[in-house]
Amino acid sequence: MSRIVAVALPAGDTAGAGNIADELIRQVREAAAAGVTSVWFHQRFDIDAITLAALAGREVPGVEVGTAVVPLYPRHPLALAAAAQTAQAATNGRFTLGVGLGVQALLEPAYGQKYPPPIQHLRECLTVLRQCFDGGPVGFEGRTVSAHPPLPTTVPGSGGISLVVAAMGPQALRAAGELADGTVPFLAGPRALAGHIVPTVLEAAGAAGRPAPRIIAAVPAVVTSDVGPVRQIAALQLGFYSGLASYQRILAAAGVADPAELALIGDEETVAAGIDSYFDAGATEVIIVQAGMRSGRERLRTWQLAGQLSKR
Repeated sequence: MSRIVAVALPAGDTAGAGNIADELIRQVREAAAAGVTSVWFHQRFDIDAITLAALAGREVPGVEVGTAVVPLYPRHPLALAAAAQTAQAATNGRFTLGVGLGVQALLEPAYGQKYPPPIQHLRECLTVLRQCFDGGPVGFEGRTVSAHPPLPTTVPGSGGISLVVAAMGPQALRAAGELADGTVPFLAGPRALAGHIVPTVLEAAGAAGRPAPRIIAAVPAVVTSDVGPVRQIAALQLGFYSGLASYQRILAAAGVADPAELALIGDEETVAAGIDSYFDAGATEVIIVQAGMRSGRERLRTWQLAGQLSKR
């Protein structure tokens, strides 16, 4: 079985871009030239991940694209399904929709809407998304979501969308196994992956009669000859997560206190060995994130390693 090593954008080195869409498409072309076959986009407050994925997949033929991840709050699942199906059609079937609950402390003040009960909202949104993607009639009445579209919701050319969930807690992981096609956890080290995430998702998918799920580990990684300064940057950029309860639990399961300990930073051999440890723990794919946290040169060097590892 091939081991897909993907990359994520923005990777951290777009501060001087005159046009962010142009710059990110340029970087996708760089990734493809380095041998990378799968590129994922982060959702932020300033850019839209689904739109960028659709553009990238259209502009760079052959590259698989996805979102890692789009928060379900505050978008209605019908609107999210429409955007995802449009991206799938635009890329001729090379799009994966990655969704997640998001961070309440960031999202609720930003959007000014009450944050719904998370697990119930996750299950209800996944149910509506699944109905839309499966092509049948859509009709759902839940506690947090109501969906009764008066017109068909299927987009021609959009079949076969893969739906994955950023899940780390047991309830979210079970929802991902039962209602989606897999999970895309961030900062879940190999120990947490093997001992917690993989068995929970596999059991839930099996009980629901679903195919074997995708286990897509998102991992900070930088190939560099200057380890110390890059690790200091990683500590600053990743420190935010140590204050979030959901990440505290998954970091404890991984056996680390500081999320920067999970960043793979070093030469090609060091980073490759770290990536292999995720595959050994049960990952089906690895996404390298934040490869350009210090420079475009290190980002490209990291992506070249990703391309080489995907060809093994």
